[in-house]
Amino acid sequence: MTSSSSPSQDTKRLARAYAEGLRADALMEEDVAWSPEIDGEWDGDQFDRSDRAALRRVVGLSTELEDVTEVEYRQLRLERVVLVGVWTSGTVQDAENSLAELAALAETAGALVLDGVIQRRDKPDAATYIGSGKAEELRDIVLETGADTVICDGELSPGQLIHLEDVVKVKVIDRTALILDIFAQHAKSREGKAQVALAQMQYMLPRLRGWGQSLSRQMGGGRGGLATRGPGETKIETDRRRIREKMAKMRRQIADMKAGRDIQRQERKRHKVPSVAIAGYTNAGKSSLLNRLTGAGVLVENALFATLDPTVRRAETPSGRLYTLADTVGFVRHLPHHLVEAFRSTMEEVGDSDLILHVVDGSHPAPEEQLAAVREVIRDVGATDVPEIVVINKADLADPLVLQRLLRVEKRSIAVSARTGQGIEELLALIDNELPRPSVEIEALVPYTHGKLVARAHDEGEVISEEHTPEGTLLKVRVHEELAAELAPYVPAATA
Repeated sequence: MTSSSSPSQDTKRLARAYAEGLRADALMEEDVAWSPEIDGEWDGDQFDRSDRAALRRVVGLSTELEDVTEVEYRQLRLERVVLVGVWTSGTVQDAENSLAELAALAETAGALVLDGVIQRRDKPDAATYIGSGKAEELRDIVLETGADTVICDGELSPGQLIHLEDVVKVKVIDRTALILDIFAQHAKSREGKAQVALAQMQYMLPRLRGWGQSLSRQMGGGRGGLATRGPGETKIETDRRRIREKMAKMRRQIADMKAGRDIQRQERKRHKVPSVAIAGYTNAGKSSLLNRLTGAGVLVENALFATLDPTVRRAETPSGRLYTLADTVGFVRHLPHHLVEAFRSTMEEVGDSDLILHVVDGSHPAPEEQLAAVREVIRDVGATDVPEIVVINKADLADPLVLQRLLRVEKRSIAVSARTGQGIEELLALIDNELPRPSVEIEALVPYTHGKLVARAHDEGEVISEEHTPEGTLLKVRVHEELAAELAPYVPAATA
């Protein structure tokens, strides 16, 4: 015997289901009341569910030529690329700024940016970075624009690269590979080329792919007989082994070059010459500032990572104290850890310096993000204890309100313009005040036959006063302990 429900019960059940359906629809609507307690921080305009999940085009990224006559100035065929990013946190402006920086990197590498899209996701898709459905939409964009490369704004795993390429049917690279390519183009010195080669091989090793002959077995390792005793290794395994051998060789070469750099650094320390390191975001104007302070004549170009090889120049403070000024490699958001490791010997110039000039581009839309990215790398190389002066460069192009905000937030900061010379005199005086001073103050009457001591006092110490008398040179100087011990025999009896 089966039980049957009454009509009144059926009516109540339908009414309850209808009410629950209305409640669900209301929760799905985007015009539901928003409150900071429930929904958290406002992240911009709210969109329909389909709009939120769709690929969002970023306008203003295309570098495609509008005038065909400009083609004759191009020296090589430019790759035609489409950029794609995943927006996981922050505001839409943050995501667009990151993709705009990727476009600048692509243009520096010699690519022609056709289009750029971003997608809002909690985290990148494990298989195709943006999901299978959006990957097919990206393939349509690639076909529509005629692109031959897709650049992703992040570091992709080997599996993500393979699966995304299978869908879009063109070459796919990530942000790390793009930065490595720029470094390979701009490295000029032997040490810089070795460091870039090591970083490229570290990146390439887990991403080697093989098919056909690459996956077939080689002849085994047996010594004799008509055949070998085992299946042998595949061609791709052989390639990996050769890359590891080359990496070991590169590490030895870099270690040898590091020894030479360490000797130079020890000589500067032995002579008690203070050192100042210029660090900062790429294209913030570090080389321009070095040229302005020392006349070094380093290449200056409005491009990302225009100079990679570190440059050390001798400089002098307004009070006559000598110091060295080192221009280091530029940093960028999400700087590949392969590069941080490979350039560690170069970045040690920052860690071993007495003062860091942290250069930031005052005309950039988000200079605070540049400061945070550079400080993250400085922390990685163990230079957090070194005193820092924030140099806000390009003050002539910056928004006055941005300058005021940065000067207010950064207590040890100064606004300058390496192009016009604005604020350079104030910066030199600030460097003079911040550099460590010799610890011993001494007054000595040095005979003229010991002129080398006078010269060393000028080079290694701080001369307060100098007077030439019939008996010799009367010096009042502030020097380090070793030089003070050599000057001690010449201290006049009245002051001894």
